[in-house]
Amino acid sequence: MTTTKTGILGGFKAFLMRGNVIDLAVAVVIGAAFTNIVNSVVKGVINPVVGAFGTKDLDHYASCLKGPCVKNAAGEVTKGVFIQWGSVLSASLTFLITAAVVYFLMLLPMKRWQDRQAARQPAAPAKETELELLAQIRDALVEQRREPGSETVPAQR
Repeated sequence: MTTTKTGILGGFKAFLMRGNVIDLAVAVVIGAAFTNIVNSVVKGVINPVVGAFGTKDLDHYASCLKGPCVKNAAGEVTKGVFIQWGSVLSASLTFLITAAVVYFLMLLPMKRWQDRQAARQPAAPAKETELELLAQIRDALVEQRREPGSETVPAQR
């Protein structure tokens, strides 16, 4: 019974010590911090630019789907159905900004760096195709079937 427990704990420890798990944990922490930056950019820059054409807070953009729409003093909908498309627009802008920053500031430079590293590496010898390997095997078998001292191949049966 203790061997099973040790095996399970040993497997769990091996899982935790893999580089991928640690890399993932670092990525989550960096992503959480990065999300705060992007949210600040959207609230501090994008929303005021949009506010130049309407309200500063995108969450105020809504349409009444089934009316009449009535809100109480706390802002809760008491009658009707509101579609709050401003929140969707804000979330979409946040996503697009996040995706653009990740692509242009992280993925694209990393790809260029990897391409430069690959160009510095000596070219690997071309792998032989299956047809070339089969031809080599055939030639080796023919060579084995030859009689010692003879230059001809014996007749096939």
